Amino acid sequence: MLGTRRVIVVMPAYNAALTLRRTVKEIDRNVVDEVLMVDDASGDTTTDEARRLGLVIEVHDANRGYGGCQKTCYSKALEHDADIVVMLHPDYQYSPRLVPAMAAMIAFGEYDFVLGSRILAQNAVEGGMPRYKYFSNRVLTLLENLMLGTKLSEFHTGLRAYSRALLEAIPYERNSDDFVFDNQVIVQAIAAGARIGEVSCHTRYEPESSSIGPWHSIKYGVGVLRTANQYRRQQRGKAVYPYLQVEKADAGVAVLNSAAH
Repeated sequence: MLGTRRVIVVMPAYNAALTLRRTVKEIDRNVVDEVLMVDDASGDTTTDEARRLGLVIEVHDANRGYGGCQKTCYSKALEHDADIVVMLHPDYQYSPRLVPAMAAMIAFGEYDFVLGSRILAQNAVEGGMPRYKYFSNRVLTLLENLMLGTKLSEFHTGLRAYSRALLEAIPYERNSDDFVFDNQVIVQAIAAGARIGEVSCHTRYEPESSSIGPWHSIKYGVGVLRTANQYRRQQRGKAVYPYLQVEKADAGVAVLNSAAH
């Protein structure tokens, strides 16, 4: 807990038995009140390992996809009275030690949404990121910043912290069940007028870490650009997309800011 703010870490898990223990071990339980894992119908012993670690567990009977798994994560965290929700991959790719810092940025009213950027202040390729992923990350981020009018260093990170008010303001349940869910959430946050911060995040690419292949990466890239274009079209009054029907900036910022104080 930070002050009076209840902090919950959520982990969307799929075949994470080999890395779950290392990830959980580095979560600061002096700050984090609960670790909630959603097992997206894994084929290994992910759920058994989570029980041994004493995590709060939700198990999908059938695989719902990365986005579908996150939807359950956030809904359950809100049900469990989270004030701050930090999404952390259980594959040990992102550092759990950043959770307190990211949660504090929200708890003390500076931001509504915090991203752990692998690009800031480090060489992600030296950390093991494949060069084609690094190149596509930089190109997509550049295009998204141009299309959305933002200045984020990375749109494609899997380490994120949210205020409760932001999660309640955006209709994340309308998003894709696939990997583009992550990008849609950022665009929804922008549409809501959320204050978005970033922290430098060291990344590890190990044999046990999860990663999408080239074909899914291409599909994801197309979805990312489609999402940015949909936002632009809606902002210009040329189309309406249900998943982008969030609280407007004048009302949204007031709601988010009032929740932070």
